[in-house]
Amino acid sequence: MGEVKTIHIGFDDTDSIYGKCTTHLAFKITTHLFYDRNVQFIDYPLLVRLNPNIPWKTRGNASVCLRLRSNQTTEIVEYIRDTILTESALDKNTNPGLAVFEGNVIPYQIKQFSTKAMYDVVSIGEAEELAIRNDVDCVKFGNGRGIIGALASIGCTLEGDHTYEVIAYRKSGSKGARNLDRKKIIMYNYHHFPFTFNNYDPSNKRVLVAPHGPDPIYCGIRGESAFHVVTYLMKILSHEDIEGFMVFRTNQATNMHLMKKASFSSMKPYTAGYTRCFVSKSPKIIKGGHVFFEISDNNGFSLVAAVYEPTGMGSIAARLEVGDIIDIGFGVKKDAKCQYDVLNIEYISIEKLTSKFTLENPKCLNCNKRMKSEGKNKGFQCENCKYKSNSIKIKVPVKRDLSRGIYMPKVTAYRHLTKPLHRYGLEKTYLNIPEFIRPMYSNWIKVFPSEKE
Repeated sequence: MGEVKTIHIGFDDTDSIYGKCTTHLAFKITTHLFYDRNVQFIDYPLLVRLNPNIPWKTRGNASVCLRLRSNQTTEIVEYIRDTILTESALDKNTNPGLAVFEGNVIPYQIKQFSTKAMYDVVSIGEAEELAIRNDVDCVKFGNGRGIIGALASIGCTLEGDHTYEVIAYRKSGSKGARNLDRKKIIMYNYHHFPFTFNNYDPSNKRVLVAPHGPDPIYCGIRGESAFHVVTYLMKILSHEDIEGFMVFRTNQATNMHLMKKASFSSMKPYTAGYTRCFVSKSPKIIKGGHVFFEISDNNGFSLVAAVYEPTGMGSIAARLEVGDIIDIGFGVKKDAKCQYDVLNIEYISIEKLTSKFTLENPKCLNCNKRMKSEGKNKGFQCENCKYKSNSIKIKVPVKRDLSRGIYMPKVTAYRHLTKPLHRYGLEKTYLNIPEFIRPMYSNWIKVFPSEKE
């Protein structure tokens, strides 16, 4: 047997809108390594969501990284390569990529590349050049675009904030609706919050744990620890339909794509970030309930911002006034009709509300009643006592039907990376501790008896 080595294996772009699933492929690979090859995993499988604004992304723009120690590294990489080849939707314009790095410390350049892939557009050439410089072995299928996500997943060490998701998979050939108990999901969503979240939307009475398409995912439970998500899952699971489940550590619900402060003068399509600005033109509501308004920075640059109806934030945006100071998280969208970039707002944080006034006629000094205008520049007269005045209309403060604070989209409009309001202040800030120092939760992976014990 060979020397025990630490390897980091990233892969991406194995699915398509027609089927297959990158996380299910990860489940198949991981169960084989865990049960049949006795591999030591030094971290949970990582589910890394990349820039959601990329137009050529796969469904959830998710890549996966496996970090492990083994004395069979060559055989493992060959097995994974062959599995990707046979289990990907290669006939559906899918372009998988595989990246393998050997070593205990991830190079800083790869971490930087991963950070950039969260908010920017990255090219295949850039990924290939970085891989060569850092001794990362890459395998491309199709046009090879998947190596971008594969390399980025290796560099995403999630040393700060992170969450967990346990995903259960249906048995091969299972079709139709998932056999989930709605009442249980609602009950445990209430009892486990905030340690699990985004599993049920009470406002719309909608279950969020299960997809509706033909893919192999049965359901997924999101939360703050492996223990909490597995505990929830085991209370709602129907074993008869399930192949097994696996816990992923992930950057979901962290706003990782909105961490870069963006400059108005350097924004480009398909990027993401956050900025502080002020409202420079009043909001307008267009057909469909979408709200558009202009924002500006202190350097004189202006851009168009949009709040789309499905987010549910339109009523907030429509009440903004010129001069309001706001922080926004956004993705830059290329508007095909208007031929300019639009900031697709993901959250609004109102920092300062400008004072709003209305102009009213002055009051009579005798009757204290509102006087009537005599005509343009002709002053005012009291209808009651006929007192006349040459004064002008007065400003009267109007109470704003809006408050400072963070405004979020509806849960059903969340992106995978959207940080829920309740997680503000609950972010994890400690460094991730490797498995050989802090053991992983023992029940993080399971294949049910019909397949393996």
